[in-house]
Amino acid sequence: MEIAVIGAGAMGSAIGRRLVENGARVLTYLDGRSASTIERAKAAGMEPVGLDAIAASRLILSIVPPAEAVAVAKQIAAELRRMGAKTTFMDCNAISPRTMTEVAAIFGGDCAVVLDGSIIGGPPKPGQKGPKLYVSADTANDSGVLVEYGLQVRHIDGAIGAASALKMCYAGINKGVTGLGAAMLLAAIRSGADAALKRELQESLPDLDAKFVHGIPDMYPKAYRWVAEMEEISEFLGEDDPAALIFKGMAGLYRKMARDREEGGLLARQLDKLNSGG
Repeated sequence: MEIAVIGAGAMGSAIGRRLVENGARVLTYLDGRSASTIERAKAAGMEPVGLDAIAASRLILSIVPPAEAVAVAKQIAAELRRMGAKTTFMDCNAISPRTMTEVAAIFGGDCAVVLDGSIIGGPPKPGQKGPKLYVSADTANDSGVLVEYGLQVRHIDGAIGAASALKMCYAGINKGVTGLGAAMLLAAIRSGADAALKRELQESLPDLDAKFVHGIPDMYPKAYRWVAEMEEISEFLGEDDPAALIFKGMAGLYRKMARDREEGGLLARQLDKLNSGG
């Protein structure tokens, strides 16, 4: 069984590895990718091929940063039409229902059956079932083959956009809380209230404190990808919802954290020192 995975980042390569370990042949397209991405894909057992081989696959999974989702769909659709082929394309990216509808329209029904997918949870790890791959618009159960090759798939009743809406809501809560914690801890550090705030969190909100201790450092290398995701959530909520402004602000926060990482990580070190009790 050949399954194509477009995107060999942390999630895409781990999904690819899980499929390979369970007997699938996993193809990927690496033209223009960095040396580290190419090495990561090969280490996962993914086979670099041309776009023609990708288009000939029975199932194509798109697992890329949100900002790249539409471009990838256009690239795959163009190759399918050039070859006169038809396949099943599942967008697994953190995009809004509106963007997911745009992705589906690119294929137009003539070259692909389009499924709306969303991944919740971290990259697959040995001995663990996760993450969960939620799928909507899958009336023919085309995603069922993924279960045979080791993925945890959950179907959502609904058309294109249902799975994407779930991802927006979940990520808005999960990553929104992480961003809120980082923002207020940094404000406390600037104001000299950091030690007192940390103590109060430990005493009054220990579960939230534990989330910050683990979740904030885990966020640093991902912050650049979360910018577009927060923008997608803001668009999902809509201009008439005041909460949309929250996620525009979150996009700015994650942009700042990504820039901090590129510039040496001063803010990250301050947060780590506070969370470690140093």
